[in-house]
Amino acid sequence: MNGSLAYVVTTLGCLVGVAGVVIAVIALRKARSAPRPKAAPGDPFRDRDADALRGDPRALKPGDIVEIRQVPYTVRGSVHLVEGGWSWAEHLLDDAGGVKRWLSVESEPDLELVLWTSEPSATVTPGAPTLEIAGRRYNWDESGQAKFTATEGTGLDPRGTMRYHDYQAPGGARLSFEAYGEAGWEVNLGEQVHRAEVMIYPQGGPEKVG
Repeated sequence: MNGSLAYVVTTLGCLVGVAGVVIAVIALRKARSAPRPKAAPGDPFRDRDADALRGDPRALKPGDIVEIRQVPYTVRGSVHLVEGGWSWAEHLLDDAGGVKRWLSVESEPDLELVLWTSEPSATVTPGAPTLEIAGRRYNWDESGQAKFTATEGTGLDPRGTMRYHDYQAPGGARLSFEAYGEAGWEVNLGEQVHRAEVMIYPQGGPEKVG
């Protein structure tokens, strides 16, 4: 191959290489400037906050359905209590078999749910530093007196005062004594319920407080 032909071949090779680079740059720019495909729309019925999907225990009212550990209960009535700057609620529940229990809801500072079962045959009385019932020993935790307002369905006066003594056992079990108005002590055993074990199905209609 003579020198002139070699020069032509070399020049053509360079031009082809430059053209390839130019084409690649143009393609890259087009790719960057092209509109990006829109993300697929999310499910409008899916709340990213799993806790919000379970309902707010602080907003419970008569008529709502509460599922606790897969057992559905209907809220038959509610009692709202205030002691100084502290407030909490207790909701009377019953299931399909007519079994009645109470769910207390406190949120100061953290949300605490306790499911209570009445012990009408208990003979213990409050006041001692420790008490034993149903084979378990409970230690005194707190006591006091609160003002309450109650809805229909609780069997209580629309408003009044409530005295209480609360005890706890190792592991979180609860023992509570409550006396509404001039009534005698009611004994209840309680167990803490985890938030994930509760599902709330709110029903329509405003809450009526006597």
